[in-house]
Amino acid sequence: MTTHILVTGGAGFIGSHYVRTLLGPDGPGDVAVTVLDKLTYAGNPANLDEVRDHPGFSFVQGDICDAELVGGLMAGHDQVVHFAAESHVDRSIDGGATFVRTNVVGTHTLVHAAHLAGVETFVHISTDEVYGSVDEGSWTESEPLAPNSPYSASKASSDLIALSYHRTHGLDVRVTRCSNNYGHHHFPEKVVPLFVTHLLQGRPVPLYGDGAHVRDWLHIDDHVQGIELVRTRGRAGEVYNIGGGTELSNKELTGLLLEACGADWDTDVTYVEDRKGHDRRYSVDCTKIREELGYEPRKDFRTGLAETVRWYRANSAWWEPLKERAAL
Repeated sequence: MTTHILVTGGAGFIGSHYVRTLLGPDGPGDVAVTVLDKLTYAGNPANLDEVRDHPGFSFVQGDICDAELVGGLMAGHDQVVHFAAESHVDRSIDGGATFVRTNVVGTHTLVHAAHLAGVETFVHISTDEVYGSVDEGSWTESEPLAPNSPYSASKASSDLIALSYHRTHGLDVRVTRCSNNYGHHHFPEKVVPLFVTHLLQGRPVPLYGDGAHVRDWLHIDDHVQGIELVRTRGRAGEVYNIGGGTELSNKELTGLLLEACGADWDTDVTYVEDRKGHDRRYSVDCTKIREELGYEPRKDFRTGLAETVRWYRANSAWWEPLKERAAL
């Protein structure tokens, strides 16, 4: 029996990889996917070319805040995997209204429509940034939320709204909170694709502050693996952290990227003023998803990073127009 899945934000970086994986040769084989994407600056139809002719694929361009559109789509779907979000912290600092509309109002529109339509499962994709900053140790899923940017605050709000529909209405809502993703098809505003594409163009990279901010890095293959475990085997009303197990300071990450691109510190790195409210360290405890669902990150970071750099080196036709349009 075919499971019909509505994937929001499925033309973006992580969402498109999820769709390509579901409908690829190693996918479950018993799913049909409808992608709903507004195609903002970060959504790229080319990300879905690989599956466009798949008989189980369909695409709808639209806004997750459009209640009429969303309600009509929900009626024909069994499950929802909700990626769609404004996600760039720097943009949220310049103005948070779009983040509140998309991440908070959009999530409410979706989860309310899912409740009314009797959708079986609603998987809400969130971020470790909702926990705030941690000096030592790692966050478990029971950690109080303490977001520090308009972006992370809007995501924390969306988590709570989604979970409220489980507690109030009994909707099967499952929330994932991932660490920093990296990999191919990543819009070149985030640190890894921005730095790689800058270096490939012979441009210096901008390193915030002292470069000592620490992040855990998660390859998109491992993130998709974790999401599928939560979709197929997770429990209703639960939150699952998904991490990659590689914590690096931004300075350490920059060093690895310089090495991979054949660049050096003296000529290719520019220190810039630190970002406002810049969280010092993120770290997620993945014990729950490991013990309950058998999750284990498989992609070695150095291998994944080398593959990522090779992809950008070979696909300048994909990213050069994006950088030009976004003035990156």
